[in-house]
Amino acid sequence: MSTDWITMQTLAVAEFGRRVAAVTDWDAPTPDSEWTTRDLVAHVVDEQRWIPKLLTGCDHAQAAADLEPIGDDLLAEWERHSSAAIEAWQRAPKDTPVHLSTDVVQAGEYLAEQTSDITIHTWDLARATGSDEHLPDELVDAVWTHFEPQIQSLAATGLYAAPVQVDDDAPLQVRLLAVTGRDTRVSA
Repeated sequence: MSTDWITMQTLAVAEFGRRVAAVTDWDAPTPDSEWTTRDLVAHVVDEQRWIPKLLTGCDHAQAAADLEPIGDDLLAEWERHSSAAIEAWQRAPKDTPVHLSTDVVQAGEYLAEQTSDITIHTWDLARATGSDEHLPDELVDAVWTHFEPQIQSLAATGLYAAPVQVDDDAPLQVRLLAVTGRDTRVSA
């Protein structure tokens, strides 16, 4: 059975949004030592801003030229941009070419990547804010299925920190976070 990535994206957006709504300290550190909570949320909002433009065939430079800056109310910005992104995903055929800054991929692949990114950053935000770190099992399963074939090359991309060693029988969420360099045993 193939993954319904639109459903998974919608779930990931809701989970991240729930954590954004609970933020009380925008300067709190995150598991990514270079980012505050504000930086993390702004990064994920920024990723969503690109999606509607990229799914209509704009290349990276064209999309960048049309983007307005992110406002100060990050919860409102998240709600606005993530809703627009979901609408764009629903309209775009899976084989639509998406011109990223470094590559051209099909929309279906980009959707899986974006859903995975939001999912991992949901945990980051939960850890940073002391909120619920549990991710929905179906979301963890879907992202794991996307990441598992590329575990060996994932660290080499530079998108994530080096993998953290965990037991093979660790819960799937722990293993998923570990392949992206997140140590669930260490608190922020």
